[in-house]
Amino acid sequence: MLLLIINMNNKAEVLQGTLDLMVLKTLESMGSQHGYGIAQRLQQVSEDLLRLNQGTLYPALLRLEQRGWISSKWGTSENNRRARFYMLTRAGKKQLQREADDWHRMAAVMARLLGGALPGPLGPPSPPSPLNEEQS
Repeated sequence: MLLLIINMNNKAEVLQGTLDLMVLKTLESMGSQHGYGIAQRLQQVSEDLLRLNQGTLYPALLRLEQRGWISSKWGTSENNRRARFYMLTRAGKKQLQREADDWHRMAAVMARLLGGALPGPLGPPSPPSPLNEEQS
């Protein structure tokens, strides 16, 4: 389950399960990355709302690797330092799809609860366009 909370100080707090989906998606989008690169990408995509520290990211990477969703190997970073690079596995791609599907379902439920239902199969039908009504 993916949940991200923006608190009163405009700082994002990652709730349990959220980080897995974000890391898997980052690796799918960017290919092999070291931990710092993953953290930087998430910060960039969140427009600086999300800043992950090592105490948050590296345990998640270890957990994902233990579950077989990512693999890692040692390499050299762009600044010539030894770094562990992470990549998505076949099982990780399947897990990413499951988690993304779960997220979309939950987002649709939340949209309905908050009054901004999404059109389509998870929400009510879209209202007719005013342009279409005028042409009738």
